[in-house]
Amino acid sequence: MKLDVIKLDGGKAGSIDLDEALFGLEPRADILHRVVRWQRAKAQAGTHSTLGKSDVSYSTKKIYRQKGTGGARHGSKKAPIFRHGGVYKGPQPRSHAHDLPKKFRALGLRHALSAKAKAGELIIVDSIAMAEAKTAQLAKAAKELGWKRVLIIDGAELNENFVKAARNIETIDVLPSIGANVYDILKRDQLVITKAGVEALEARLK
Repeated sequence: MKLDVIKLDGGKAGSIDLDEALFGLEPRADILHRVVRWQRAKAQAGTHSTLGKSDVSYSTKKIYRQKGTGGARHGSKKAPIFRHGGVYKGPQPRSHAHDLPKKFRALGLRHALSAKAKAGELIIVDSIAMAEAKTAQLAKAAKELGWKRVLIIDGAELNENFVKAARNIETIDVLPSIGANVYDILKRDQLVITKAGVEALEARLK
């Protein structure tokens, strides 16, 4: 598929042929859903923790005599049925991550790129290199280009001035091609990829 290439100042910079295997697939929600779930599960902290019967601080002395009370026979105030007692089978720190085949993750990224292309939310720019790290200049350019909540993917190396300029703009996120992922692509309104980024993604996902 062919797409126009623009410059940061809004001018035209020719066109580019995009690989159909990356940008021309019919997006499948089930594949995207599985990859996003894998990403979010891996990122989950898993630091939730409760105190069990052996963790709460109480005397181990039997709380009242075994017989003659007319009530249940209890030996410890730490039991879960008592106030401030230990929690029975409560959550403990653990990893929520699960496995997902590498080929399936790559397939998910292809479908995410194709979803943006099909929705008309894919923009190709010639380069994001800036002579000076000027936030106001970048914000003005983004407004003129109609960029709202965008993810910008560059090649292996990011332009330092552009990264500094974009740092204080809440609606612009920048990633190198190796950092491109399904979740970040899908949660933005528009996906902007440089020509270097396209080449790097095609090399990565072949």
